[in-house]
Amino acid sequence: MCIISRMSGLVLICICILILTGCAPYKPYAVDEVPFRVRSQTKSEGNVRVTAAVPSAKESRKIFGVHIYKRGVQPIWLEIENNNEEPVWFLPMGLDPDYFSPIEAAFKNHFPYITPYNDLMNQRFYQVKQVIYIAPGRKKAGFVFAPVDEGTKELSVHLVGEDHQVRTFTFFINVPGLRVDHHNVDFDALYPEDEIVSLDEEGLRQALEGLDCCTTKKDGNAQGDPLNIVVIGESEDIFHTFIRVGWDETETIYAGSALKTIGSYLFGGQYRYSPVSGLYAFGRRQDVAFQRTRKSIHERNHLRLWLSPWRFEDKPVWVGQISRDIGVRFTWKTLTTHKISPDVDETRDFLIQDLLYAQGLEKIAYVKGVSPAPISNPRNNLTGDPYFTDGFRAVLWISSELTNFEEVELMNWEILPER
Repeated sequence: MCIISRMSGLVLICICILILTGCAPYKPYAVDEVPFRVRSQTKSEGNVRVTAAVPSAKESRKIFGVHIYKRGVQPIWLEIENNNEEPVWFLPMGLDPDYFSPIEAAFKNHFPYITPYNDLMNQRFYQVKQVIYIAPGRKKAGFVFAPVDEGTKELSVHLVGEDHQVRTFTFFINVPGLRVDHHNVDFDALYPEDEIVSLDEEGLRQALEGLDCCTTKKDGNAQGDPLNIVVIGESEDIFHTFIRVGWDETETIYAGSALKTIGSYLFGGQYRYSPVSGLYAFGRRQDVAFQRTRKSIHERNHLRLWLSPWRFEDKPVWVGQISRDIGVRFTWKTLTTHKISPDVDETRDFLIQDLLYAQGLEKIAYVKGVSPAPISNPRNNLTGDPYFTDGFRAVLWISSELTNFEEVELMNWEILPER
C-alpha cells in the first residue's frame, strides 16, 4: 500500500510537471510534412550544388516538437549534392562559429525531469543533422543548428575538396515571423516614371549639395538629425551588404514589438530589431532602417534610408541619416527615445570603416550639404540632443562583389578638414 501510494505520488508529480511545463507527448512532425522548403534557394559551382532553407519559429516547433527559437536555436536546412569524383567536406564553422552540436541544441530544449521525452529529443536532433562528409556522387540533407537571426538570414556554406579548393555558397533567406519595416514599402511605386532623373557626376554633386540639410517632422517643420550619408546601389545589394556586415533589420511598431521594446528598456536587454522612430525626408518617413546593437537597446548605431528620385549610372541613389545611440529614455509618444552621440561625423565615418572592412565598398566621396556646426555652437535634433558636424555627407557606392581596400576608389570631390 505504501509503495502504491508513493508511485501514485510520483505519477501525480509527473502529471503536474507536464501541466506546468506545457509538455504534450513528444511527437515532432516528419520533416517532409512541414513545407518550409518552398522558400529554399539553390546555388551551384561546378559539379557541386547546395540548397538552403530556414524554417520559421512555428515550422521549427513542428519539426522538433519544442519551441526551439525560444531557446535561442535556429535550424538551418542544407542539401549538398556532390557530383564530383572526389568527396567534399562541409565546414559548419563557416556557417556560424557559434553553431550548436545536435545534442547541445536538444539539451537546450529539454523538458525538466522528463527523461524519456528528452531521450527521444536527443535522437530526433541527431537523426536529422547535416553530415560533414559527402561522398562522390552522393546527396546529403539535414539541419545545422545556429543562434537565431530573424528577418533576413545570411548564410555562407563552405565546402572543401581533396584538392583543398574551398567553395563558398552565400544565401540571403527571408525567415517569416519578423515584421520588417521595409517589407511594407513598394519601392517601384514611390515615384512616377516621369519624376525619376538620371544624373551625371556633376549633376549628382549639385543635387546632393542642394538637398535639405536635415530630417524633419511629419509636417516638414523643424530640423532633426542631419542627412549625412548617401548610398548608391541596387536595394538588394545594399540590404544584403548591411546584413552581411552585421546590421539588423528593424521591426514596425505594433503590440508585440512595443512590449519587447519596453522590456528591453526596463531591463537593459538586447532587442536587435527594435522599432526606429519616424523621421521625414522627401515628404515621407524613412523607407528602411537598420541598426547595429551592442550590449543593450541603450547602445546602438542606427541609420535610416530614403530612396531618392535620382539615378546615377543606372543605379538608385539613397539618402540617409546615421547616428550613434549612447542612452535611452522612455516617452509615451515613441515608446523610447535615444540620446545620440553629438559627434555625428564619427558615426558617419564608422559606417565607412565598417563597410570597408567587410569589403562592401566600390567608391567613396564626400559632398557638402549639411552646413557646419562646431562643437562650440552645436545644433539640436528634434528631441533636443545637440550635435556638431563638419557639414559633409559621405557618398558610398556599394559593391555587388567583395572589394579589397586597395581596390576602393576615393573620389576627389571634397577634402575633409582636420579634426
